[in-house]
Amino acid sequence: MKVIIIAAGSSTRLAKETLDIPKGLLKINDKPIIEIQLDLFKKNQLSDITIITGPDKQKFELKNVNYIQDYEFQDHDVLGSLMAAKSIMNTEILTSYSDIIFDKNILQSMLDFKGDIGIAVDLDWERNYFNRTQHPKSQADNVLMENNKILKIKKNIKESKSTQKLGEFIGLMKLSKNGAKIFVEKYEHLLKSHKGKFQNAPSLKKAYLTDMIQELIDSGFLVEPIIINGKWYEIDTPEDLQAVRKNIKKF
Repeated sequence: MKVIIIAAGSSTRLAKETLDIPKGLLKINDKPIIEIQLDLFKKNQLSDITIITGPDKQKFELKNVNYIQDYEFQDHDVLGSLMAAKSIMNTEILTSYSDIIFDKNILQSMLDFKGDIGIAVDLDWERNYFNRTQHPKSQADNVLMENNKILKIKKNIKESKSTQKLGEFIGLMKLSKNGAKIFVEKYEHLLKSHKGKFQNAPSLKKAYLTDMIQELIDSGFLVEPIIINGKWYEIDTPEDLQAVRKNIKKF
């Protein structure tokens, strides 16, 4: 299995914290966020790891990993950055955002998933938004599910049936070899054929990973929730950074 960490964003919401350093290299308890991920991956025998970099690529000095430079990071968003690595997406893949920290239980759930396309979903997501004023609940990447099938992924969703469940996508995706093939081929087809607005993005170029996931669902592909049961943190604002630094304990 290959691991791909998307670390090409410019992270404007963290303001002065990321003026001279990529968000994934911000330190939590004297260790960069990405290095915390790497330690967990390597403890689980995941050694084929690639980091997609954008600005300040020279700041990445982590050892025993591969790097792919996203030279167009200013022109597109997360989906485009991930697709800078499409040439290596030829086997089982685990993708991660560079600004999340998660424990071994969550990683194990990802590794245990046997479907083609699965995304990590937290059903107890609302607790993460108590006293979180800089990143309100309305900005969560909600996931609407029914019968172990994802129906919709976007911000600010409401359940419409008692049989449905609502969770939050935490930034981890698992693709089988076939799932990776589906993902890349769909993206390449869209590059040739799609014009105008793309899902919730103004264009394919400005699309997020969530937009692509919804496109796959709308195209008839099964995207399954991987329900997580463990601790995780997202570092998106100065408030998040302060809270994680104060509250996190060793996993």
